[in-house]
Amino acid sequence: KLVHGFAEVLAAEDLAIIVNTGDDFEHFGLYICPDLDTVCYTLAGLANSDTGWGRADETWTTITKIVELGGPDWFRLGDLDFATHIERTRRMRAGQSLSQIVNSFCKTWNVTPTILPMSDDRIRTKVETQEYGWLDFQEYFVKYKCSPKVKGFNFQHIENSPPAPGVIESIAKADAVVICPSNPWVSIDPILGVSGIRSSLIGKLVIAVSPIVAGKAIKGPAAKMYAELGYKPSALTVAEHYSELIRGFVLDNSDESLRSAIEQLNLHVLTTNTLMTGVKNRIQLAEDVLNFIGSLI
Repeated sequence: KLVHGFAEVLAAEDLAIIVNTGDDFEHFGLYICPDLDTVCYTLAGLANSDTGWGRADETWTTITKIVELGGPDWFRLGDLDFATHIERTRRMRAGQSLSQIVNSFCKTWNVTPTILPMSDDRIRTKVETQEYGWLDFQEYFVKYKCSPKVKGFNFQHIENSPPAPGVIESIAKADAVVICPSNPWVSIDPILGVSGIRSSLIGKLVIAVSPIVAGKAIKGPAAKMYAELGYKPSALTVAEHYSELIRGFVLDNSDESLRSAIEQLNLHVLTTNTLMTGVKNRIQLAEDVLNFIGSLI
């Protein structure tokens, strides 16, 4: 959502988006990239605004027929979405890299900002749970609806996976880097764990936006994960999570009482409305963050 806001107010050449690929997995023999596709669909105006994932004006004939034949239905893919996964998988088997495919798809969809996977290598987020042991992220997130108790995380193959072409270069050229209000544990930490990315942020102006408002996650299981791992879910906890990396932190007006404690982490703080309930809110938050960055440069 915040990326959409930035895309509305910045020139395309002034915005590069590095996207988590730890959630990627294979299903029905197809290579599926949930986070990359959501970002691309959103900026292309193709996203399903009701669900927050998949394509608008979707139909479900293929998955319906698969289920009739006895196939799994826990991860539902629409017909339009299937086309993306089929063509991406064909190209990958033909030898194209993920970043090459993303670039090509973006040209077709008229997405003009630079969108980069964190790595072209296959990194897999695994979630350690009390009930089922280690689960693939999509099993935890979709199949079990985030219900298992979390004990830890592992990002398979990350130690030997280089950043995708353009990632380090984009960070080097940037006036500022914004960590969007995504799940710190499973959306941001995988990106930061890719070789060279965290170190490339040293000396850069890095701002983080809290995904937790009034002790609850805006979306997804971030607050639940913090609690199960022994941390109090709050914007302060998120600020502590990133404190060695960032210079500025953005939290919602409802968490104004945490401002002083966050400032004690030697961070500059902006309080504003971070709930992006519509396009206007996305644009307003993007503008607020850009103004905040301007005050720190």
